Amino acid sequence: METASFSGFIQTLFYFVAFYYIFKFLAKLFLPVLVKKVVQKAGENFQKQQQSAQDNTWKKTASNDEIIYDNSNAKNPKETKKVGDYVDYEEID
Repeated sequence: METASFSGFIQTLFYFVAFYYIFKFLAKLFLPVLVKKVVQKAGENFQKQQQSAQDNTWKKTASNDEIIYDNSNAKNPKETKKVGDYVDYEEID
Protein backbone atom coordinates (compact mmCIF):
# COMPACT_ATOMS: atom_id res chain seq x y z
CA MET A 1 0.00 0.00 0.00
CA GLU A 2 1.35 3.37 -0.97
CA THR A 3 1.15 6.41 1.22
CA ALA A 4 0.32 9.90 0.06
CA SER A 5 3.24 12.22 -0.37
CA PHE A 6 3.64 15.94 -0.78
CA SER A 7 5.31 15.53 -4.19
CA GLY A 8 2.35 13.42 -5.39
CA PHE A 9 -0.04 16.15 -4.25
CA ILE A 10 1.95 18.83 -6.08
CA GLN A 11 2.06 16.68 -9.22
CA THR A 12 -1.72 16.13 -9.11
CA LEU A 13 -2.29 19.85 -8.54
CA PHE A 14 -0.06 20.61 -11.52
CA TYR A 15 -2.08 18.23 -13.73
CA PHE A 16 -5.33 19.91 -12.71
CA VAL A 17 -3.99 23.39 -13.47
CA ALA A 18 -2.46 22.24 -16.77
CA PHE A 19 -5.72 20.56 -17.81
CA TYR A 20 -7.67 23.73 -16.92
CA TYR A 21 -5.47 26.00 -19.06
CA ILE A 22 -5.33 23.55 -21.98
CA PHE A 23 -9.13 23.19 -21.91
CA LYS A 24 -9.54 26.97 -21.72
CA PHE A 25 -7.20 27.46 -24.71
CA LEU A 26 -8.95 24.81 -26.81
CA ALA A 27 -12.36 26.23 -25.93
CA LYS A 28 -11.29 29.66 -27.22
CA LEU A 29 -10.27 28.04 -30.49
CA PHE A 30 -13.12 25.64 -31.16
CA LEU A 31 -16.16 27.01 -29.29
CA PRO A 32 -16.86 29.93 -31.67
CA VAL A 33 -16.77 27.59 -34.66
CA LEU A 34 -19.05 25.11 -32.93
CA VAL A 35 -21.53 27.80 -31.88
CA LYS A 36 -21.58 29.24 -35.41
CA LYS A 37 -22.42 25.83 -36.87
CA VAL A 38 -25.16 25.25 -34.30
CA VAL A 39 -26.73 28.64 -35.04
CA GLN A 40 -26.61 28.01 -38.80
CA LYS A 41 -28.21 24.59 -38.37
CA ALA A 42 -30.95 26.04 -36.17
CA GLY A 43 -31.61 28.75 -38.77
CA GLU A 44 -31.90 26.16 -41.53
CA ASN A 45 -34.31 24.08 -39.46
CA PHE A 46 -36.37 27.18 -38.69
CA GLN A 47 -36.60 28.08 -42.38
CA LYS A 48 -37.64 24.52 -43.28
CA GLN A 49 -40.35 24.54 -40.61
CA GLN A 50 -41.64 27.93 -41.73
CA GLN A 51 -41.71 26.83 -45.36
CA SER A 52 -43.53 23.58 -44.61
CA ALA A 53 -46.02 25.35 -42.33
CA GLN A 54 -46.67 27.97 -44.99
CA ASP A 55 -47.14 25.30 -47.66
CA ASN A 56 -49.57 23.34 -45.48
CA THR A 57 -51.79 26.21 -44.34
CA TRP A 58 -52.13 28.31 -47.47
CA LYS A 59 -53.21 26.65 -50.70
CA LYS A 60 -53.83 28.49 -53.95
CA THR A 61 -56.36 27.04 -56.36
CA ALA A 62 -55.54 27.27 -60.04
CA SER A 63 -59.11 27.77 -61.26
CA ASN A 64 -60.08 31.10 -59.69
CA ASP A 65 -56.96 32.17 -57.73
CA GLU A 66 -58.63 32.00 -54.33
CA ILE A 67 -56.62 31.53 -51.19
CA ILE A 68 -58.11 28.84 -48.99
CA TYR A 69 -57.10 28.56 -45.36
CA ASP A 70 -56.82 24.92 -44.36
CA ASN A 71 -57.49 24.76 -40.63
CA SER A 72 -57.56 20.99 -40.31
CA ASN A 73 -54.21 21.12 -38.51
CA ALA A 74 -55.30 23.90 -36.16
CA LYS A 75 -55.52 22.88 -32.53
CA ASN A 76 -58.52 23.78 -30.44
CA PRO A 77 -57.68 26.02 -27.50
CA LYS A 78 -57.72 24.26 -24.17
CA GLU A 79 -60.41 25.18 -21.72
CA THR A 80 -59.27 26.85 -18.57
CA LYS A 81 -60.12 25.19 -15.30
CA LYS A 82 -62.87 26.78 -13.30
CA VAL A 83 -61.67 27.24 -9.78
CA GLY A 84 -64.79 28.82 -8.34
CA ASP A 85 -67.65 31.19 -8.96
CA TYR A 86 -67.14 34.88 -9.49
CA VAL A 87 -68.81 37.02 -6.86
CA ASP A 88 -69.52 40.67 -7.56
CA TYR A 89 -69.57 42.75 -4.40
CA GLU A 90 -71.35 46.07 -3.94
CA GLU A 91 -70.35 48.72 -1.46
CA ILE A 92 -72.92 49.66 1.15
CA ASP A 93 -72.87 53.26 2.40
